[in-house]
Amino acid sequence: MANLAVLVMVVAMAAAAEALGMNWGTQATHPLPPKIVVQMLKDNGIKKVKLFDADADTLSALAGSGIDVMVAIPNVMLDTITDYDSAKDWVRRNVSRYNFDGGVSIKYVAVGNEPFLASYNGTFDKVTLPALMNIQNALNEAGLGDVIKATVPLNADVYNSPADSPVPSSGRFRADIADLMTQMVQFLANNSAPFTVNIYPFISLFLNDDFPVDFAFFDGGATPVVDTGNGITYTNVFDANFDTLLAALKAVGHGDMPVVVGEVGWPTDGDKHATAVYAQRFYAGLLKHLAANVGTPLRPGQYIEVYLFGLLDEDAKSVAPGNFERHWGILRFDGQPKFAVDLTGQGQNTMLVPAKDVTYLSRTWCVINTNAKDTSKLADNINFACTFADCTALGYGSTCAGMDSNGNASYAFNAYFQVQNQRDDACDFQGLAMPTQTDPSTPACNFTIQIAATSAGHRLFCRKGRRLG
Repeated sequence: MANLAVLVMVVAMAAAAEALGMNWGTQATHPLPPKIVVQMLKDNGIKKVKLFDADADTLSALAGSGIDVMVAIPNVMLDTITDYDSAKDWVRRNVSRYNFDGGVSIKYVAVGNEPFLASYNGTFDKVTLPALMNIQNALNEAGLGDVIKATVPLNADVYNSPADSPVPSSGRFRADIADLMTQMVQFLANNSAPFTVNIYPFISLFLNDDFPVDFAFFDGGATPVVDTGNGITYTNVFDANFDTLLAALKAVGHGDMPVVVGEVGWPTDGDKHATAVYAQRFYAGLLKHLAANVGTPLRPGQYIEVYLFGLLDEDAKSVAPGNFERHWGILRFDGQPKFAVDLTGQGQNTMLVPAKDVTYLSRTWCVINTNAKDTSKLADNINFACTFADCTALGYGSTCAGMDSNGNASYAFNAYFQVQNQRDDACDFQGLAMPTQTDPSTPACNFTIQIAATSAGHRLFCRKGRRLG
């Protein structure tokens, strides 16, 4: 019996590992070369990856890797895909061409990214479902529909519980898109495709100072919440959110639909709650939760396919929701681990295998020139630097918030200098800055040396979509 128990545990661990994926975002001024990222994924035993486009260099690097892939169609392309011929062409160029022995193991096509966000005011409401239908039908026509499914990664704001009954069992799709969601769910069900949802316990904490902190984690410290509708007790917001979706699906006749968690994670900078300590605590609990295959109260004992968000920090993401948006990576922008973690969920926390063969710019920083005579334009120059580089680490509650005015200026100047590939004229700021080979970093605040630029970085500003998280 003991050997059987061990075998069951090993099988469960294997299933959990197979179900775990990573979101690979590339909204960075200096993205890592795709081949380096793919090798890093393999070195860490990551078997699934979710992309936000269908970049040819990225897919070429994934060819032959054995990593299952979710390719994506950005929101800005959805209108084009409402034309069926365009959808067929997209599938031919971005899916079928990689469907060969030793090619790319594409499992899903993400049609848009959180297109029904309430903040979009319906911009993509009329085009998302037609685009989804066209892509799946094009996959079916190409003979790929049995193994590749089209889905729509949706923010958890597409469902909610009414104010007078704020419990998971009361979950329903948002009133303004209820009919649309019903049609979408029916189409997904007809094609045996999963519902994909992004769940962010961190956002619950970020948006509400009264939110109970421990309820965002999995370590049992939270005061349990009882669902008065069915008597189920919840000890974390992830399970409660997931089951709210299940209730919404049940209400439209598809309570048994498979659900993929397209994004879940915790940022490490840019907010008072976005810390490496909290991130490590969150991942330790989440990964143990997933590895145990306990499911959620409404789906006990079932493994959940989950994609962590995210793999790498992205210094060019929109910060409209908050400065934390550029700090979701479990790895730094250069593929170096931030904290110990065990992706198998067994609690044997070690540092992930870092990216290898990363080429950096020279060990040169740009700092304030303390001998400058005229400092009247210092604020203007700091603002200029932070307009074109990432200064989110300087914000309230962030890692670099405790420096003095000279430190803030140096951080801003260096951030700009690195983004500009250490050009000589990028470290002047009207005589207020100067280059140095002495690292100005502090124990809390890292002054970046950027990785060497690649041609991929120059495509960034041409394809910015929402991609907030």
